[in-house]
This record gives sequence, structure tokens and C-alpha cells, in this order.
Amino acid sequence: MRRRTLLAAALAGAVVTPAVASGTARAADPGPSVTRTGTTTLDNQAIFFVSYDGLVNNNAFQKNGLLTYKGYQYAVWYTADRNAVVGRRALGASTWSTVKVGHTLRYNDSHNVISMGVSKVDGRLHLNMDSHSDGFTYVKSVAGLMDNPGGLSWTASRFGAPQSTLDGLALTSQFTYPQFISTPDGKLQLSYRVAVSGNGRNALAEYDGTKWTDLGEWSGSTGTYTSEHGSSTARNMYLHGIDYDRGGRLHSFFTWREQNGAVMCSSGGITNHDTGYVYSDDRGRTWRNNAGAVVGVTGGSDKVSVNDSGLVVDPLNPDHSLMNQESQFTDSAGRPHAIISYVPGRFGQCTTNYVADRTANGRAFHVRKNASGSWQKTEIPVPLNSSQRTKLILDKYDNAYAIFPFGRIAGASAASGYTDWKILFDGSGLNAFGEVVIDETRVAQDGVLSFMYQEKSSGTTPSALHVIDFRLPA
Repeated sequence: MRRRTLLAAALAGAVVTPAVASGTARAADPGPSVTRTGTTTLDNQAIFFVSYDGLVNNNAFQKNGLLTYKGYQYAVWYTADRNAVVGRRALGASTWSTVKVGHTLRYNDSHNVISMGVSKVDGRLHLNMDSHSDGFTYVKSVAGLMDNPGGLSWTASRFGAPQSTLDGLALTSQFTYPQFISTPDGKLQLSYRVAVSGNGRNALAEYDGTKWTDLGEWSGSTGTYTSEHGSSTARNMYLHGIDYDRGGRLHSFFTWREQNGAVMCSSGGITNHDTGYVYSDDRGRTWRNNAGAVVGVTGGSDKVSVNDSGLVVDPLNPDHSLMNQESQFTDSAGRPHAIISYVPGRFGQCTTNYVADRTANGRAFHVRKNASGSWQKTEIPVPLNSSQRTKLILDKYDNAYAIFPFGRIAGASAASGYTDWKILFDGSGLNAFGEVVIDETRVAQDGVLSFMYQEKSSGTTPSALHVIDFRLPA
């Protein structure tokens, strides 16, 4: 196999990074801190069932399950009677107004999340829901609803009827992982996977305020990957996120998942391998590797492939239970950061039970591009104690925050080169089930870390769903 490893040598010694390497922090900048300012309840009896080790209302890969726009915060979830609900509140308010949007959850599948997006060009709220290698349900609001929240009532009449297409645009019969992205020019894009786990492709659609357009697929499932154990000829790319920075560049970290379990040391593991990175400077039409070489064209014959060079920024074979769809963020200079997690080699070179081994020995790592353009990696010294995902945000001073399962928060300062990770909030009193849903949009708007979590329950007994807020350094 042709290796795609990028700057592996630079990663090897990256844990001890001098403070000057961050290139952004000044001596006067405050370090990371969180001050809890309040908790609100969305639903005392939200639907609860465990599927794929997660909850349908709290899957960290939702984009967005919680978002802020023009002074109001919005949340989506399923009630105990399976109704899809969207709520809103003025920032700082203690109560939420809710609307049922006319759809009920079809299956007890935690991947059937609800995702929101805002098309700034016409002020609409868009929802995509209830899709896991299946059809989807799409709902959009009337134009202008997001631009005048104080002047327009929050009622079901503000939303159109549920659709099985994007205003007539049928994308695929096997649709998963809707992620809405607001473009710098006010349009709205929808990222999604075509086909199934282990043999799927990433694709984009775009809304310009008038209509949806299918831009096409941009990652490929073909090619040959060979590990020390065996080979695989089909896979899918799992995105850690897809985000525009302040300068308009679109970033995406990812992992590959192979279809053939022969690439693993044990059938109890998971076939995820390698952390890769691509970016686009033309709104997702053309994809480039870290060196700037074109590696894929959306809707074209050349798609990002496992055999493309220069994709891998952190190499790892499939024997360490690497998590897919973890987290990413960009700093004030547009540099990409990610959280990845797996079982490090010091705990053995072969995981035999994906959930048990990650829970016992999993660790999260902060991977970032520094000011000199090199990739650096730091282990966060906090045991996962969970098989689930960790989220990442950066504050206005580029301090980093990792939000772990159960609502625990750790932070590291830009001034230290992100070497001083420590727990800032231990999750005490939350009784959170596991993964949390972050409001990625709110951090920049008012310096608040806000996340949604659901209380632990058992079986299918409904439980309370909350949003908690923490003030970040001003």
C-alpha cells in the first residue's frame, strides 16, 4: 500500500511544545476558565433509549442540535411521544418556547438525530432529521423568521410541512449524517453521507435562498487499504466536522472506516484508521491536501481517496479503536484543531472489545496545525471512562476546551502551546448520560460555552433534557 503519512516525525515529539509555538497568545491573555451561569430544562420527559451506545437527542456529531443566531438560541429534540420539537429562547432567558414540526421519530435508532441550519440569505431555519442509511425528513421555516425573532411569534404556522426531499430535490435513498453549514456568502450547505458505513461517500447540497442544488459527491469509497493483517477494497470517510473559518476556508478532519474486518487484529475492534485532513477554498467544490495539492472535485470523477497522498496528519492502524466523527474547530488565525481519541499503544497493540477497551483505557488527543505550519499532537491527561466522543471549542484567546462525556470540561492555554491541560469542571451533579451537544455558534457571539445533555435513565424510561451555560474569559 502507498502510505499517506504526513509529517509523522513532527508529531512524534509534539507533546512538549514551547509556549512561543502557538504564535497567537500574548502574555496578558487570560488562560482557560469556565464559570457556570445557569441551567435550563428543555423537556422533563425527553425520549430515552440507548442505541449504538448513544442517545438520539445527544449525539455529539449533530450539526447543529443547538445553535445561536441574532440573540436567540435554538434547540431540537424528540419528546417522549416521539414528536420532533424545536425550541427557542432569548439569550439569558430561563424558559424556552417550543413548536412541534409535524414529524414523529420512526425507529429507536440513535443516529436519527435532528440537525439545524440557518440560511442567512433569507433568514430561514432548516431542519433535517430521522435518517440513517434511509430517507430523511426535511422542514424549513418561513423566510425572515431568524432575522426578526422578537417580532414574529413562535408557532407551528411558521414552519412548512415535512418533506421527504429538499423542496423537490431527491438526494439518495441511503442518506445519513446531515450537517448544515452556513457559507460566508449567506448560503446554506448540507453535508451528508451517501450509502452505508464501510462503503459510503460524502456529498454536498447547497441552498441559495431560492432553490437547493445537488453539488455531488466528493469522497470515494474505492481503492485498496492494506494493514499488517489484511486488505480492504471499500470504506467510507467519517468527518470530524466541516467548518468555515473566518477567512472563508472550509476545513475537514476525518478518519477512514474499512468494510473488511480482515484489516484488524481482532473482530471485537473497529476498522477506523488514520486521522486525515482536507480543505477547500472554493466553497467545497475542490478539495486539497495539507500541501495544497488537489485531491478531489465535488461532483467530478476525481474524489478524495484512501490512496491519495498527503492526507494523513496522524497515522494509526485499525487496532486501537479510533473514534470516528469526533470534533474540530478553527482558531482566530484560521488554523485547524481537532480532538481524536483511541486506546494508546502503552495499553496494548490490539483492542479486542471496542466499547470495553475504550472505556478502560481510551484517551483523547489534541491535534492542531501551529503557526509554522507543522502538525502537533498533545495527549489530554483525562481518562475517557467512556466509549463515546469528546467535543472541542476555542475561546476568543484561542484557549482550547475539551468537553468530555458526562459534561466534564478540560482546558489548555494557547500561551503554553496547549501543554497545560487540566479539568475545569468535573460534571458533578449533572447525572449526564454520555455525549453532549455543543452550541458551536454561540462561543464567538457572547463568549459562552453552552451544551445540551440528557440525564441518565434505564431502558426506555424518559428523562430530563437540559442546556447548561458557562461563561468563558472575557
